[in-house]
Amino acid sequence: MSHEHTHNRLGITIVLNVMITVAQIIGGLISGSLALISDAVHNLSDGVAVLLAYVADRLGRRERTAKSTFGYKRAEILAAFLNALVLIAISFFLMIEAIERFFSPQEVDFRWMLWLGVLGFVANSLSVLLLHRDHHHSLNIRAAYLHLLGDALTSLAVIVGAVFIWLWNWHWIDPLVTLLISFYLLFHTFKLLKESTEILMQFAPTDIHTDDVKHKLESLAEISRVYHIHLWRLTDQTVHFEAHVELTGDLQLSQTRRISEQINTLLQTEFGIAHVTLQFEFAGAEGYREC
Repeated sequence: MSHEHTHNRLGITIVLNVMITVAQIIGGLISGSLALISDAVHNLSDGVAVLLAYVADRLGRRERTAKSTFGYKRAEILAAFLNALVLIAISFFLMIEAIERFFSPQEVDFRWMLWLGVLGFVANSLSVLLLHRDHHHSLNIRAAYLHLLGDALTSLAVIVGAVFIWLWNWHWIDPLVTLLISFYLLFHTFKLLKESTEILMQFAPTDIHTDDVKHKLESLAEISRVYHIHLWRLTDQTVHFEAHVELTGDLQLSQTRRISEQINTLLQTEFGIAHVTLQFEFAGAEGYREC
C-alpha cells in the first residue's frame, strides 16, 4: 500500500511540473524574463526527474530472472545519475545565458514574472510535501525530492527578483537571479552525482572501512585470516560483502555454519551489512594454493 501511495504522489508531482513548465515558458517568452524561462527549464528537468523516478521505482520491483540475477534495482541509481548530469548541463547553459544578459540587458514585465513565480512556488512546495516522507528511503526518490525543493526555492528567487524590478526597475536582477539558481543547482547536484557514481562503480560505502571489517572478523577465535574482500552497494540501501575466510582448523562443512552465522550477525550489527557471501578455507589443507 505504501509503495502504491508513493507512485500516486510521484504521479501528482509529474502533472504539477508539466503545468508549471508550460505556464512559465509562455510567461517567460511574453515577459522577456530569462529567470522565468530558467525556472521553467528547471521545472521541466524536474518533471523528467520525477518521471524517471516513477519508472525506475517500478522497474526496481520487477522479479529477478536468469539473466538479471540482481533484478532491476540499479535502475533507480542509474536514474539518479542521469538526473544529476541533466541538471549540471542545464546549470552551465543558464549561467552562459545570464552572463550574456548582463552585457545586453532586456526589458522585463515584472507582472508575469511575479505571478508565475508565485504559481511555481506554490505548486513546487506542494510537490515537496508530497514526497517528503519518502525521500529518506531511496536515492532515486531523494533525487526527485531535491529537484523539487530546488524548484520551490528558485521560484521564490524569481518572486524576489520581480519585486525588485517592480519597485526599483532593476532589470539586471533577472540575470542575477538566473545565476543564483544555476549555482544552487550545481551545489546540490554534486553530492547526488558523486554518490550515484560511487554506487555504479561499486565503490565501498564511505562510512564502512574495509580494514575495520577485516580486523573485526579476524578477531574471532576460529578465523586466521580474511582476504579477497569485496564490499559494495547494489543500491543506496543495500550493502553486499564477500570474502575468503581462512580458518584456524580443518573443519567439516557442517561445522562452519555456526561461524557463518556469527560472521553474518557481526556484519549486520556492526556495519549494517545484510548480504554476505563467504568462501571458507584452511591453509593447512593438502594441495591448497591461494588464488
